[in-house]
Amino acid sequence: MDAEQAALLRTKLNAVPCCLLEVGMTQLSPGARLAARKDREERDAILADIAQALSEELGEVGQVTPRGLVYEHSNPMTLKRLGLVLAEDGEGLVGHVRDAQTARDLRDFLGYKAQRRIATVRRVTKETEITLSVDLDREGAAIETGNAFFDHMLEQIARHGGIALSVSCQGDLEVDAHHTIEDVCLALGEGLRKALGDKRGIGRFGFELPMDETRAGVWIGLSGRPYAVFEGEIPGERVGDFPVEMCPHAFRSIAESLKAALHVKVEGENAHHMIESTFKAFGRALRMAVRVEGDALPSTKGVL
Repeated sequence: MDAEQAALLRTKLNAVPCCLLEVGMTQLSPGARLAARKDREERDAILADIAQALSEELGEVGQVTPRGLVYEHSNPMTLKRLGLVLAEDGEGLVGHVRDAQTARDLRDFLGYKAQRRIATVRRVTKETEITLSVDLDREGAAIETGNAFFDHMLEQIARHGGIALSVSCQGDLEVDAHHTIEDVCLALGEGLRKALGDKRGIGRFGFELPMDETRAGVWIGLSGRPYAVFEGEIPGERVGDFPVEMCPHAFRSIAESLKAALHVKVEGENAHHMIESTFKAFGRALRMAVRVEGDALPSTKGVL
């Protein structure tokens, strides 16, 4: 295939709908709709990266047409080997990439290195339904957990971390905020870990931040070994709708699913300032830790 056909291939593959149609998506919960949309965005981003490599792999058997990628004389097993969904068209087989996982598998099969550090996590329990998406190389925040103060704290992580973060959570807030905060933080740690990939070129850093009478420090080691330390006594029971006791618990949850050593220290007098400064400092430490500075692993062990 030439460059023009490869460009057409990219367009046609991206145009193929996910297994969920738009009209059907309106019947889903907000979290499920966000998950489907993020899955499609990730699939399209991967296909944009690998379109040229894919065209080279299939150049001898594939034919790009306005209907998609058509194989008139190909063995169906060759196409299934690539994870493509096949459909009889009358003139041959049309291959489509149905979702982000298929696109990731196709990228790995082609031996193509991931270009985008993105991840989407879907977490559903009896207490919460969560969809979380993170992009380490873009910025922005769209947070809706039902807990206004917690939303504000997650926005601080995105802003100070220099990442794009979207969160949709439906939790049992009529009981309390515990499950919502804990499960979102578990999903956040998992999303960060997945987006980091093999961690080549990243750093392992810490950051201290003053906020009026308060000072907070956060140190992150992306070691693959979860360990959390929280030093500091935050006064009172609640800040808005956020239970004060959940601040250290939130960072323990992140450390657990991120599989990182996470040390947090805070001193001050105002509970609002103390909690907010820890989330801001975490965002700043995260910004430093995930910044790509080369191609080597920051470990003498050769693995993180």
